[in-house]
Amino acid sequence: MKVKRIEIGTIPALVWGEASDKVLLCVHGKMASKECVEGIAGIAQEKGYQTVSFDLPQHGERQDEEDRCDIWNGIRDLTTVGDYVFTHWREVSLYACSLGAYFSLHAYSMRGFKQCLFQSPILDMEYLIGQMMQWFAVSEERLMREQEVDTPIDVLSWKYYRYVKEHPVCDWCIPTRILYAGRDNLQSMEVVKSFAERFGCTVTVSEGSEHPFMEAEDGPIVDRWLQENLQ
Repeated sequence: MKVKRIEIGTIPALVWGEASDKVLLCVHGKMASKECVEGIAGIAQEKGYQTVSFDLPQHGERQDEEDRCDIWNGIRDLTTVGDYVFTHWREVSLYACSLGAYFSLHAYSMRGFKQCLFQSPILDMEYLIGQMMQWFAVSEERLMREQEVDTPIDVLSWKYYRYVKEHPVCDWCIPTRILYAGRDNLQSMEVVKSFAERFGCTVTVSEGSEHPFMEAEDGPIVDRWLQENLQ
């Protein structure tokens, strides 16, 4: 597949596929990179799309950056990339995975995407941070006192926790389809169902899959879901 490397501002990005007036903007999750969407880009090309992917802070070519991969830098970068794709393509759709979905909910609620595909989305960050606080026995009082607490998964931040509590997702008008892993330990089925009911989303559940969809049998599941839902 044809792949062109570009920079959007200072953000390393890739444009996949032959020229088209339609594009699928891909926002990856944690521990991934812009290169991880090759399979998605192949399916998108079959449906007449180009694909744009880019590295979030501290990922891919940006691993050594000081900027954290947090909500503030995520919104900044998604806004920059969004401005670019809406300037260069007539029709724009969105694919976002895990943390990339959460950033998208905050950066793209007012954008005119044709459709949105969320894979293992983080829809409620307050819920996830609360889970992490339980897993590692970190109380609100301790987090407020210390401001940041290291855990085996990530740094818990009082500033981040306060932000997500004060900025719940209230608006999302983009037609959205969700692929959820039945064994996802980061977002409960109740969280996903509540979001889907509020915003009219379609949910597909892969009962035996875990959050990353990284087992051998998960590849065909994701591919089939993309084939059926990218329109």
